[in-house]
Amino acid sequence: MVDHTRRDVLKLSGGILGGIAVGSTVTAAESTDRFIVEAKKLKKKDLKGLDLVHELPGVKFSVVEGAKSAVADLGVNFAPDIEMQLSDPVQAQASELEDEPLYGLQWDKEAINAPEAHEVTRGEGTRIAIVDSGVDGSHPDLAPNLNAALSRDFTGDGYGAPGPYGGDHGTHVAGIAAASDQNDVGIGGTAPAAELVDCRVFSTEAGASFADILAANVYAASIGCDVINMSIGAYPVPRKGLGEFYGKVLNSTMSWVRRQGSLVVVSAGNDAADLQHDGDVISLPNEASNVMSISATGPIGFNWGDEGLEAPAHSPSFYTNYGTNAIDLGAPGGNADLEAAGNDVPGWYYDLVFSTIPGGYGWKAGTSMAAPNVAGAAALVASQLDTSNANKVKKALRNSARDVGNKEYYGAGFLDAEAAVKK
Repeated sequence: MVDHTRRDVLKLSGGILGGIAVGSTVTAAESTDRFIVEAKKLKKKDLKGLDLVHELPGVKFSVVEGAKSAVADLGVNFAPDIEMQLSDPVQAQASELEDEPLYGLQWDKEAINAPEAHEVTRGEGTRIAIVDSGVDGSHPDLAPNLNAALSRDFTGDGYGAPGPYGGDHGTHVAGIAAASDQNDVGIGGTAPAAELVDCRVFSTEAGASFADILAANVYAASIGCDVINMSIGAYPVPRKGLGEFYGKVLNSTMSWVRRQGSLVVVSAGNDAADLQHDGDVISLPNEASNVMSISATGPIGFNWGDEGLEAPAHSPSFYTNYGTNAIDLGAPGGNADLEAAGNDVPGWYYDLVFSTIPGGYGWKAGTSMAAPNVAGAAALVASQLDTSNANKVKKALRNSARDVGNKEYYGAGFLDAEAAVKK
């Protein structure tokens, strides 16, 4: 692989990959008619000209819709909701091998010792919420584990959840975390016996709102999800002003979710940014308290036909955000030799993460793909506990992580599912 600086590689990603966006980064815009208000409970007589969208039980905030002047009349602190747009990860064509076992393409499971972990537990009795763009409920690798009755659509676009239209991004994430390994086709997830719940927050027609994402987390915790995966994020958000309010809302919500026993796993973002030294901005939601922030790693040269790898599976991915005290764990999210991709070198996409997509399988890379590997491992750990305990699961994952060097990129280390379940 040709040696490039990190800055050069990011420039190449736009040009060589034809402008394909990398990972889970979203752009954010303020809503003009939807607001988050600091009020644990609002009475109907107070909501003159306003509609209550989300009450967020257990959290001292609510979400209302209407004119800003009417919100101001409530006499409480408030801020506009944020409308988010989800970018697509680095990706390659879908596989046409739907009727054959494809586990051999899942270098990510080998890297974290998932097969060895499955000799102890496959995640039986646990529940993972996928807060994302939707999950294809008809996919043969996901249908056996998907709880359709508990799945919810938070967008209000009328399509519901789950469904065969399920989002490309959310379906890929769900497969990484908990694709079934008992149907003799396709792939297996990190926690192949865990139950999946689709919490769809990205509309098929528009984006997602910050408030809907909060509501999805509150719901997931209320139905006993052991793990909540959020492969989404907004960066950079100014730390002062509205950023302080959003941080306060997010921290309050995540604190309540943790107390219910749910561990929230979040992608760290794909801007190659040093989150520890990035000035007066923050990355949300991964820099919230009470969550796990996950950076991405990946090999260069997996299954290209050559002997050996140019970079091992725990190598930091070219796009991943990093930063001391900003990252909890590094995990497989996929990597790419961008010159090889640009010149269509055969097999370059094998270094991406292979998982489910609506109607089949495909490769993607991003911290979006790293987070569900950790979410699956968290479910494996949770399956060995008598009751859900987010702190115990987080501690087990961090304490069992492999020390592979630079804490800026790995935090406590590189994910090791086998070591986590044997702690």
